[in-house]
Amino acid sequence: MIDPNNPCLFCNIKESGLANQNKLAYASYDTYPVSDLHCLIIPKRHVKDYFDLTDEEVIACNELIKLIKKEIELKDPSVEGFNLGTNTGQTAGQSILHCHIHIIPRRKGDVDNPQGGIRSVIPQKQHYKRKS
Repeated sequence: MIDPNNPCLFCNIKESGLANQNKLAYASYDTYPVSDLHCLIIPKRHVKDYFDLTDEEVIACNELIKLIKKEIELKDPSVEGFNLGTNTGQTAGQSILHCHIHIIPRRKGDVDNPQGGIRSVIPQKQHYKRKS
């Protein structure tokens, strides 16, 4: 089995793929997409997680997130929403220990009940009833 952390997959733009980039970050389509056009935003500097990014890297990543969102909407008009998130630490599901932010396009009907969205990382917490 290949270890994506040795050497770090995301430190090699050519190996992980390039969809777009700026000075401090790049975008790459996910190798194991949750949905079609699922993309990753990755800082170029090897940094473990989102909380270790500099303010400039956060801005660079955010600029790419907005750019990729627009590109995805142009490529596929059926996209009506997005999930945006990052896993921080192995307990939270981070398997490549180089910060990366997921931008996951969502389409009407892709799941029976999308309520709770990102909350489904703990399935029994996804669906909830609002307090009256």
